[in-house]
Amino acid sequence: MKEIDSTSNECISVEETKQALQQNEKIQIIDVRSKEEFENNHIPDAINIALSEIENQIHQIKKDHKIITACGKGGGRSMDGAKILKEMGYNANWLCGGTNEWLNLK
Repeated sequence: MKEIDSTSNECISVEETKQALQQNEKIQIIDVRSKEEFENNHIPDAINIALSEIENQIHQIKKDHKIITACGKGGGRSMDGAKILKEMGYNANWLCGGTNEWLNLK
């Protein structure tokens, strides 16, 4: 997996993320959608912190991990979530294609 650049605004692919997890890299996936959206479907082992709650729930985010934010289709909220986390000093990127691509939902 290429090094995730914490200063980049680019997303990281589902394939790259899955490979990194298989190689036991320290990655935390944060689903930034609402509780209802998360309960409908989500990436296994992702935690749910709605975009509006990131700053209030920062204690749940692991500082020593690469953080990957996800939403339904990728972009939008996940990009905003990664930006907020980067500004707070986290190594964060957003997931290209989001939860839908991870779960092969069309």
